[in-house]
Amino acid sequence: MPARPSRPRRPDDGRTSPPRDGEAMTFDNRRGRSSDSSARAIPTGRRGGPTPERRPRPQEPRTRVMPTGTPPSRPAGPPPQRPVDRGGPTGPRGPVPAGPAGAGHGRSPARKFFLVLLVLLLVWAVAMVWAIGSSWSKVQRVDATPDGQRPSSEGSNTLLVGSDSRAGLSAEEQQTLGTGSDTGGARTDSILVLHTGSGKSTLLSIPRDSYVEIPGHGMNKINAAFSIGGAELLAETIEHNTGLKMDGYMEIGFGGFSSVVDAVGGVRMCVKNDMQDEKAHLDIQKGCQVLDGPTALGYVRARYSDPRGDIGRAERQREFLGALMGKMVSPANMLLPWRAHHLGSASAENLTIGEDDSFIGTARAMWAFRGISQGKGNSLVVPMSSEALATPAGTAVQWDEERSDALFEKLRNDEPLEVDPSQG
Repeated sequence: MPARPSRPRRPDDGRTSPPRDGEAMTFDNRRGRSSDSSARAIPTGRRGGPTPERRPRPQEPRTRVMPTGTPPSRPAGPPPQRPVDRGGPTGPRGPVPAGPAGAGHGRSPARKFFLVLLVLLLVWAVAMVWAIGSSWSKVQRVDATPDGQRPSSEGSNTLLVGSDSRAGLSAEEQQTLGTGSDTGGARTDSILVLHTGSGKSTLLSIPRDSYVEIPGHGMNKINAAFSIGGAELLAETIEHNTGLKMDGYMEIGFGGFSSVVDAVGGVRMCVKNDMQDEKAHLDIQKGCQVLDGPTALGYVRARYSDPRGDIGRAERQREFLGALMGKMVSPANMLLPWRAHHLGSASAENLTIGEDDSFIGTARAMWAFRGISQGKGNSLVVPMSSEALATPAGTAVQWDEERSDALFEKLRNDEPLEVDPSQG
């Protein structure tokens, strides 16, 4: 076998040094050189040459500098929630307002609109309070509450009287309205009772020639009660004969009635027949038309030209009164302060109410009249058995005792009407 060639030795590059005296040599089999087990590690580099300069290791800056330029777009999704300010010792203050500083000081268009609307509503409310208050202060009052023991009944009843008073009318106005001259002593031209309660309102006409008992004055026409004792005795007479407690009172004279009609611009009525009545100064044709003040007064007063006499007259009074009240409390008159003031002044100067009546009660009565004019209530007359009853006081109207008692009992108990007393 040929001899194995010897491995050439690496030249001495100066990285190792011969052993010192007394030091043992070891041989590193891996590197093929001897090593001293006790020797220290010698830094690398050429022995005896200049030591290369060590470059310092770059240190990361402690403060990071954000790069300039357009930030990358965020992925779609809900906006991040801002932290909630938990507040200080007094409690949480709510979420931190978003947006740049000062952005919350501006008002959105919707907020400005509602602010302007609120101001306008306040101005309108103040104007309406002034219009109603100034008119209500002009209303005349009279004692219409009977003394002594009074009946009790369900619901509310308001006595409405149209008197033939000429107070405030000049001789020329009396001639124009056809009222004739003042004969002294007030009399009723129409008597109505408005009942309101849980059901439909009822407007009941009481013929002024009804032959009834007047407390303390015996039997007489009901119209005499007003002439003898005014509003108080009339209310007591109605309570005594019907059992209905009168909770309110309203009275208007000839001149006032005509003025109120003109103040609302006239009232539209559908006349069923041609009507000519010299005493009432009335001459109109059948058909729908707008009646002014003087014509309307003649329309509700005429009875000699009506083939049904007092029954037809009472029916026209209820029909017209409902239409008049309905127009008075219409939105066109009640929502505009200047119109409400004009109408209220014209009505208040010619209207008389009871001393104990309130504004709310009077307003409710007028609103009930409006409902009746729209067909939402009952309109009838006290059932009669005779319109030509001979009495010491002259020809009078006699009530049908059975049917009238049934009607009054229904109203006293505030029950729905199941009978039509105006028939027969």
